[in-house]
Amino acid sequence: MTSYDRTILITGGAGFIGSHAVRHFVNRYPTYRIVNMDALTYAGNLENLKDIETAPNYIFEKADICDEERTAELFAGYAFDAVLHFAAESHVDRSIQDPLAFVRTNVLGTTVLLNACRNAWDKERKDTLFYHVSTDEVYGSLGREGFFTEHTPYDPRSPYSASKASSDHFVMAYHHTYGLPAIISNCSNNYGSHHFPEKLIPLMINNIRNNKPLPVYGRGENIRDWLWVEDHVRAIDLIFHKGRKGEKYNIGGLNEWKNIDLVRLLCRIMDKKLNRPEGTSAKLISYVPDRPGHDLRYAIDATKLKNELGWTPSLNFEEGLEKTVDWYLNNEDWVNQVTSGSYQQYYEQQYLKR
Repeated sequence: MTSYDRTILITGGAGFIGSHAVRHFVNRYPTYRIVNMDALTYAGNLENLKDIETAPNYIFEKADICDEERTAELFAGYAFDAVLHFAAESHVDRSIQDPLAFVRTNVLGTTVLLNACRNAWDKERKDTLFYHVSTDEVYGSLGREGFFTEHTPYDPRSPYSASKASSDHFVMAYHHTYGLPAIISNCSNNYGSHHFPEKLIPLMINNIRNNKPLPVYGRGENIRDWLWVEDHVRAIDLIFHKGRKGEKYNIGGLNEWKNIDLVRLLCRIMDKKLNRPEGTSAKLISYVPDRPGHDLRYAIDATKLKNELGWTPSLNFEEGLEKTVDWYLNNEDWVNQVTSGSYQQYYEQQYLKR
């Protein structure tokens, strides 16, 4: 029987960022046993992990983090040394439609995991860690200037960000109340391969490919800080191994774009990739009514992460976006699979019937 240095639970490992993290840890740390716990809801897809599904140090467990009994069974069976917690409902538009689903998964589910850790781990151990992956949206909305730091007061503006803010508070409460070793990272918008196409960049790529309208909220003036998903995972690796317990770390791309400028850049890249006359895809841009409570701007100050652990993004945005576009164009079967059925109904309700 193989002996492993550590057994790590990764929740939500079949989703977008989670699957990149699973792949990274499985490949980089063959002496770690990685257990991927995912309920396989609409955004969870085991196709995201086909390349490592037979790796000797990888195990998949289909389970819901809100299921206390099943979660306790997994902790007892695997004796986890650490948790990397990605599992979350994450789409703002869906949270506006169904806030309680976000409370259930993001708040209750996180607390179930925290309880499982508290019950399973001896307080005297120094090698355990609950790493909570969060978002910059918990800080609210910025004006035209300034940046979110680790000391920015929480000011969530959507049911999604409110549920993530609550889960952050529970993680720190368990650290301070029970001594549970915990770290939180708050990251800006991610982009890259395997991203479910309800999110801005994959949605636009897929619609351009199919000559469908490109729905842009309001006038597209909202600003986001974009980070390549693999750079996010590199940061998580560093924080996981070298970060200080009880601390928060902001992870950002230093890369702000207005939504409309990003869509226009994607149009130019796609015209070139698809051998269409320049300007063809931009004609597909359509403006739809702004969503309620739409935050104007997010921007991360990642100075703490850079100074303490030496992390900086590895790719400039144009290079990362080209890699992302190439992946989607070369993986049409994956895109077609995840955009069928219930997603198509959701898409029509969200963007086409306004």
